[in-house]
Amino acid sequence: MLFQVGGQGTRPTFFEMAAAQQLPGSLRAALTYSVGVLALRRPFLHKVLDYEDEFFALLMLVLESHSLRTTDASFSESLYGLRRRAVKIKAQKDVALLNSRDRLHHSGLEKRQKALSVVFLVVLPYFKSKLHSIYNKEREARLQASLWGHGEDSLDNLDYVTGGEDVVVSVGTSNADRSIRTHLMKRIQKIVGACYPWIHASCEGLSFAYQLLYLLDATGFYSLGLQALNVQVCRATGQELMDTSSRISKIRNQERERLRGPPWLKAVQGALLSCTYTVLDYAQTGLIAAVFFFKMMEWWYQSAEERMSAPTVYPPPPPPPPPKVAKEGMPLPPDKTLCPLCSQKRANPSAVTVSGFVFCYACIFKYVSQYKRCPVTLMPATVDHIRRLFHDM
Repeated sequence: MLFQVGGQGTRPTFFEMAAAQQLPGSLRAALTYSVGVLALRRPFLHKVLDYEDEFFALLMLVLESHSLRTTDASFSESLYGLRRRAVKIKAQKDVALLNSRDRLHHSGLEKRQKALSVVFLVVLPYFKSKLHSIYNKEREARLQASLWGHGEDSLDNLDYVTGGEDVVVSVGTSNADRSIRTHLMKRIQKIVGACYPWIHASCEGLSFAYQLLYLLDATGFYSLGLQALNVQVCRATGQELMDTSSRISKIRNQERERLRGPPWLKAVQGALLSCTYTVLDYAQTGLIAAVFFFKMMEWWYQSAEERMSAPTVYPPPPPPPPPKVAKEGMPLPPDKTLCPLCSQKRANPSAVTVSGFVFCYACIFKYVSQYKRCPVTLMPATVDHIRRLFHDM
């Protein structure tokens, strides 16, 4: 059979594995949306959104560890009735007469395999998410540099922000004064920006190849991580599903028996364990409900036609950097309230739109009428580019 789409046998279908793989992404989207809505009324929740990767990784670390310990499956796989089994090859004399599947023997996961499963399920996706965010920042920086040039060379390393009488001049530090940490971070961003596309393409290519082979029934491993762990995902039998609750109870009773100390301390520790188990049980149920609710609302408010025809929304381009002061231009006074032309306190402050610098209206009108340029940047200008600043209105 070329494609396995039925529900018979212990081997899960491609669609079951794909659904289990996509569940963490849907869960993260649902939690991010819910926290974002709550943050509108509770601003302190914005801290959670600022550290979204860390909080979600911590949540998945708890859920995956608990699920692997109690059910021998990841959190999403346990919801679909799947279990992870270690693959062992049977030693047979007449190997040629046996099918490759007949020589495979499945057993429970070892502690090493459970620990490495947590690494593949939580740690590696966390680092991939951080690398992706660093790559996006480096990509935006390159895009800004290609559009507006490098802002570090603007104004000869001086940032001049105009705004009427309240003009703010902030003297930026030069490249030599930057800290080692800033240089190191920029170097890391450049390295990630150069290497991440190749790493991402390789991972996606391997993932696609394994999924295609799994769909064609050419391999029993759905991903490279499962093959590296020598683990296959199988359907749980009816008896295993029935014994799950009893197994969880047995594990929890064993943990209570391991408690040491006086009776009152054991009672306190047992109460804490019970509270922890109750929170985990309710958390799993709540997360399942959150994913279902998020998917239902997404389907309700956005049809398939809208998703197909919706245009791609790009972020607005960054503002252009301040113009560069010309070497032959008028120098800027150290006092930001003085006019660069008359070196007196500005009267009727007015700005030249081609550069943004502020002068006295009479001074700039006379200069622009005569020289047809900005006195600081020497950019071409006319009297139509002069704008009066009504900062007191």
